[in-house]
Amino acid sequence: MEYFFETVETIGKGKGFSHFDPCHIFWLIFSAVVLIAVSMLYKKASEKNRNIMRYAVAALIVADEIFKVVCLVSFDNFIPKYLPLQLCSINIFIIAVHALTKSKAIGNFLYTICLPASVLPLIFPTWTKLPIENFMHIHSFTVHLLLALYPLMLTVGGDIKPKLKYVPACLAVLFLLAGVAFAANSVWDTNFMFLRSATKGNPLYAFKKMFGNHLIGYPILIPAVIAVMHIPWIVADRIKNKKQVIN
Repeated sequence: MEYFFETVETIGKGKGFSHFDPCHIFWLIFSAVVLIAVSMLYKKASEKNRNIMRYAVAALIVADEIFKVVCLVSFDNFIPKYLPLQLCSINIFIIAVHALTKSKAIGNFLYTICLPASVLPLIFPTWTKLPIENFMHIHSFTVHLLLALYPLMLTVGGDIKPKLKYVPACLAVLFLLAGVAFAANSVWDTNFMFLRSATKGNPLYAFKKMFGNHLIGYPILIPAVIAVMHIPWIVADRIKNKKQVIN
């Protein structure tokens, strides 16, 4: 536990893990099992138990973030980059609001934006400098897992119904949050939402290598992600409508 309270700013080189090494594969398998198992449990649960599960996951996400802040503050390692202004950190609060309101619009934002934004860091983690026996390593994997779990289990259970009509509003909120992140980056010299740079392992880094600017990746990746998230539902709706017409 020598490195438990270290951060990427304080730990030495050679202590972390690599993409798709045994440590990373363990987290990916663990995450997949949790996502599938809990989502299926939610689908089969009664309305009362669904409410309990929804509140429990939202509470665990908040508790995970509090755990991170307490560890950082306790060892005087809290700096502006750890403010909750990354997209995933902001989603912590959006999920808390949804757990209380069940808003359809917020639910669609969580499905369209939060779900892929939480899964991608699990596949391409940016905290590879940290070993598994480290609080930020554990927090980074578990919080992204929980952030992905909340919208996934509600979608599998039918409580979130993805609709293309909500996509413009989702994008508007995303751009608004990007504006907040841009302002914060200007004040604190941070890199919220990866607006300033992208490191190796981040999908945006490929665009930096190819075009000299990682930001070019956003207008390419965002439509691609939205298509992947919504085309299956559009196809399913059309098949369902055709069957209803035939019958």
